Amino acid sequence: MTESDFTKDNLWMLPDGVDELLPPQSWALETLRRRVLDCFQAWGYELVVPPAIEFLDSLLTGVAGDLDLQTFKLTDQQSGRLMGVRADITPQAARIDAHQLRRDCPVRLCSLGTVLQARPEAPMDSRTPVQVGAELYGHAGIESDVEIIALMLELLRLAGLPTPHLDLGHVGVFGGLARQAELSAEAEADLWDALQRKAVPEIESLLARYRVAPPVADMLLALTDLGGGVEVLDQASARMAGAAPEVADALRSLWSVAGALERRLPDVPLHFDLGELRGYRYHTGIVFAALLPGHGREVARGGRYDHIGRVFGRPRPATGFSADLKALLELAGAAAAPAPAGLGAPWSDDGALLAEVRRRREAGERVVWVLPGHEGELADMGCDRRLVETAEGWREQSLN
Repeated sequence: MTESDFTKDNLWMLPDGVDELLPPQSWALETLRRRVLDCFQAWGYELVVPPAIEFLDSLLTGVAGDLDLQTFKLTDQQSGRLMGVRADITPQAARIDAHQLRRDCPVRLCSLGTVLQARPEAPMDSRTPVQVGAELYGHAGIESDVEIIALMLELLRLAGLPTPHLDLGHVGVFGGLARQAELSAEAEADLWDALQRKAVPEIESLLARYRVAPPVADMLLALTDLGGGVEVLDQASARMAGAAPEVADALRSLWSVAGALERRLPDVPLHFDLGELRGYRYHTGIVFAALLPGHGREVARGGRYDHIGRVFGRPRPATGFSADLKALLELAGAAAAPAPAGLGAPWSDDGALLAEVRRRREAGERVVWVLPGHEGELADMGCDRRLVETAEGWREQSLN
């Protein structure tokens, strides 16, 4: 949409990709938000509320630099420094763990708030998602990865979604092979891009162009078809027999996580894709995503991003996940849930009526004052009953 598209008759229009929720969807979102935060608290996660805007240097340092194109930037009128509107809360949570809390024990943080993205992640996506996420800092073992994955799946259950498929990978497989092949940064980036598209002829051409030795070239090419059930890990171990030690370490981590998930969450289908490198420049270990049958895109994602706090003075191991709460609500169909019916009360200073309204509201009932001149609009205000005065006091009466 361009400036010329706006006139005095359409000032109500929102920018492309910027949306809002109206009743009753907004109440459905708030209800889900409360349930999610209660769940996080029950799991021992502490809520943080970072600012919507902060200095750009803080938002885009370290591994968060990939967010540069997603971040709206402006100049602070007080300091003259560049500021950014957050496009992702994860770097802010890392700053809080490293600089504000500074605890030595494992730290569990959760967050929930609107972020603003300069461009949508995919066509038709919102640029103002309500990001919900959780992070676990200070533990490097697979146990924390398993905990975070289990919490992500619990969030999806709370949202009313069916059991998802869990897609698992490990950036250490490609990273280890790239270092073993002694690829330049340019060559590594080219191969990474081609692997995301499973473009086998292009990958073969790149391997030849960069003169990657046959054993390592064969292993890199094998990443295009190492996808499927847990048996893929057996196949990978055989085909990566000559790989660098970090590749074997990555495969062992995937085996360990798979075993733990099968014991704890036996009903969740597991899928492994060693050529899936989502967040390769951001993550350092296991990566994962939840996918729903019939829905082409992930509904939640995460992974390990050790040392994210290095730029803030504390290089702690970390793992976490995030999702868009608005998208989850839409997928679950909960946004169409009707608002709770209301009870209309006539505007009056009568003490008995005031006491009755107070009693009902304290009991959790929705009571709406009917302002003078609008007595015939109760249904439009979401009321299906009204309070009427009788000889026995104020009693409720159906509108029908």
